[in-house]
Amino acid sequence: MAPFLETVKSFKDVPITDDGVNTVAFLEAGDGVVRMLKELTGLMSSVGSKSFSPVINDIQGNITKVRERSNAAPSQSATLELLVTNENNNKVGSATEGLMWLLRSLAFTGKSLQQAQNNPSEDLKVAFTKGYDVTLGPIHRGASFFSVQGAIMKAAGLMFNTAIGYCPPRKNFYEKLAANPNGEPCSQELLDKQLNDWITGLDTIITRMDTFYTKGKHGEIFKSA
Repeated sequence: MAPFLETVKSFKDVPITDDGVNTVAFLEAGDGVVRMLKELTGLMSSVGSKSFSPVINDIQGNITKVRERSNAAPSQSATLELLVTNENNNKVGSATEGLMWLLRSLAFTGKSLQQAQNNPSEDLKVAFTKGYDVTLGPIHRGASFFSVQGAIMKAAGLMFNTAIGYCPPRKNFYEKLAANPNGEPCSQELLDKQLNDWITGLDTIITRMDTFYTKGKHGEIFKSA
């Protein structure tokens, strides 16, 4: 084995062509996010780990929705954009909504890690709170109490805020990412480069898909606070 970021697909390595974001590669990178968050929960108390589990399950569930659509219609799902377009043209499935929520959760993860990278002295809990406030926070807070969907969104907001409260110390998380089971841990310089490349690649995809969803009236990845 190797340091963590060398064992998962980086978003910087997800191909993007004129047709869009490669679906299979994107989902592989998404699987890496699930693994990363599991590493994070491994550093928490048992209560914290249980609190974060619904967040991970939500991401996994949306990855599954998109992957099932991709497997069911591979020729129409080579890119995320083609998958959404063809699903909507055929008026079948739930991958479009699943992908929207997956992108929102990935945006939360990416912005949180970007905040941590930009502020080396900042506690992880603070970084993830700030990441939440510019991604999922406005969506959850903007939901109405007077509908089933709104109540679900409010509950999701409470779930995320509770989970963030159990974030482990920053030092422990970064040591976990750098650790090499078969040798010396990777240097801070290398870890920073790998993580920054991962964040930049994800941000490129999120920005592209946000424009696609908005223009196509498929939904919105971000919501104004």
